[in-house]
Amino acid sequence: MGRILLIIAAVVAALFLLGPLVGLALTLLKWGLIIGAVAVGALFIAKWVKRT
Repeated sequence: MGRILLIIAAVVAALFLLGPLVGLALTLLKWGLIIGAVAVGALFIAKWVKRT
């Protein structure tokens, strides 16, 4: 019985720790995509302005 409770406690603790880590990873991914989109847009506009 004690071993089962220990396993359940470990799973719950892992989920509590995993939540913020996943949130941080998704936040970094989101900002990376935003910065990448801005950079690609700036390059596109720079090429378009050079051509005209």
